[in-house]
Amino acid sequence: MAIMLVIALLIFGSVIGYNIINIKGKMDEMANQPAPTFPVTALQVKASEWHPIIDAIGFIEPNQGVTLSNQSDGKVVGIRFESGQQVKAGQKLIELDTAVEKANLKAAQGRMPATKANLERMRSLYAKGSVAKGNLDDAEAEYLALAGQIESLQATIDRLTISAPFAGQVGIRNVYLGEYLKSGTDIVRLEDTSLMKIRFTIPQTDISKVSVGQSLNIFVDAYPNQPFKGQISAIEPAVNAQSGVVEVQAAIPNTHNLLRSGMFAKVQVLLPVLTDQVVLPQNAINFTLYGETVFVLEDGKTAQGEPVKIAKQVVVKVGERAGNDAHVISGLKPGDLVVTSGQIRLSNGSQAKLVEDKTLDVPATTPML
Repeated sequence: MAIMLVIALLIFGSVIGYNIINIKGKMDEMANQPAPTFPVTALQVKASEWHPIIDAIGFIEPNQGVTLSNQSDGKVVGIRFESGQQVKAGQKLIELDTAVEKANLKAAQGRMPATKANLERMRSLYAKGSVAKGNLDDAEAEYLALAGQIESLQATIDRLTISAPFAGQVGIRNVYLGEYLKSGTDIVRLEDTSLMKIRFTIPQTDISKVSVGQSLNIFVDAYPNQPFKGQISAIEPAVNAQSGVVEVQAAIPNTHNLLRSGMFAKVQVLLPVLTDQVVLPQNAINFTLYGETVFVLEDGKTAQGEPVKIAKQVVVKVGERAGNDAHVISGLKPGDLVVTSGQIRLSNGSQAKLVEDKTLDVPATTPML
């Protein structure tokens, strides 16, 4: 039994000793291996211009727009326009039946000469003392009542004729010849689209950055790559107490008649250009809950004395972002070499090797599926 125990101890001891020697050898081998070098792409920081903007959204409005409707009931006896036509201010568009009103007007106008002559005669007789003052007053009252009746009939006839209140383009008419219209029926939309407007809101913290006459770009979904130029025409004098925003109105020339009212639009208020700024692609920045960081490459040497790039993590402050670019306010300076890809494997003190990689380059055209 003692011999068997000795043999077992020798066997186990030799196995354990072998493993210890093997592990120690591997540790020594790993300790003597050079530090890993990670391939990265980098960009040297250069001072450039930054175009700050204020983003907003709104809806396109016409310079003037109204849906024409009738004030009184009547039958349509005349249509003086075509759908989509350009009309002038004061141009007659719809005529309702005014036969009865015109007949009453003609009858009232027929009585006017005799009524006026009677008034003149009463004034002459009163001046001679041949009639009493009451007779003259009755003649004047009859004349004024008839004149008022004529004006009322003429106003009724004018009200039954719908004219364009301003020059512009009419839409698609909603009535037909011979149709009986109730008061308030929508007849056609009329809009002056020579100049379009847009209303949008900005935070009250940006009030000091905007002013009347300031330029802006407007983008609509119908023409996504074509910015429309505009200028701020008015700023609401009061701040909305509930939301803390200010309403702004801008005018947009519609020279080619491309814009339509009701279009959803994105607005970019153009602020003064900033010079000597640090601008980086967003893929070079690590955005976390605790802040933004980048890796800067500095010159260093390996354990064998060979030159190499050493990664250093730097905390930066990012301002506005536009597209794939980010405006870095602090933390970097011109001349710094910033890692743009491959930084996920880096840490402070990591060795890096610069390589060329066009994977993150934005293509000139979008690839077709």
